Amino acid sequence: MKTPYTSIYAVLKINRLIVISVVIGATLSMLFSGWMVYTTYQKALDSAFAISTEGEVIPLKLIAQKENQEVEALAHLELFHKHFYNIDASNYKENLEKALWLGNSSVDAVYRQKKADGVYNRLIQYSLIQRIQSIESEVNLDTDPVSFKTTTHFEINRGAITDIYELVTTGNLITVDRNFPNNPHGLLITDYFEKSLRKLTDESY
Repeated sequence: MKTPYTSIYAVLKINRLIVISVVIGATLSMLFSGWMVYTTYQKALDSAFAISTEGEVIPLKLIAQKENQEVEALAHLELFHKHFYNIDASNYKENLEKALWLGNSSVDAVYRQKKADGVYNRLIQYSLIQRIQSIESEVNLDTDPVSFKTTTHFEINRGAITDIYELVTTGNLITVDRNFPNNPHGLLITDYFEKSLRKLTDESY
């Protein structure tokens, strides 16, 4: 004989099956997710690190970041030295303005000293042309801030006479906000110093 309780028991039985199915499904899903995390972690352990020449374990992501940092630092230094030293009577104001965006007050101090010494006045008076021949920079990414040393070869054309010079500059680089187009690399030169300047002979160059 069918009673109301018979329908209730049937509903409870169906609900029980549904609950059991949901629990089993959730458990299987958790186990699968855990297995995926574990296998991904194992793959990361196998491929996400490199060994340095000193035997240190270094994350590849960190290596990529350092490589990019070095590329940007070298590009920043080359851009600055081109603007600051590749000048003549027609472009020196524009180039120096661009260079001053790439350094702090230490760069401005060097610029003001050169101005006080009459460097730019002589550039105009004698129609001198100062041209960069090569820029070679070394950066130390292990220091904070990043330190650099740049060797620049440039020539000064005085009409019939052309002299070649070697300039060694040093300083540090700090990270700042990128400012296009004034400071595209987001770096700023600090503690800038013209360490040495010497005239090169044909034999030594």
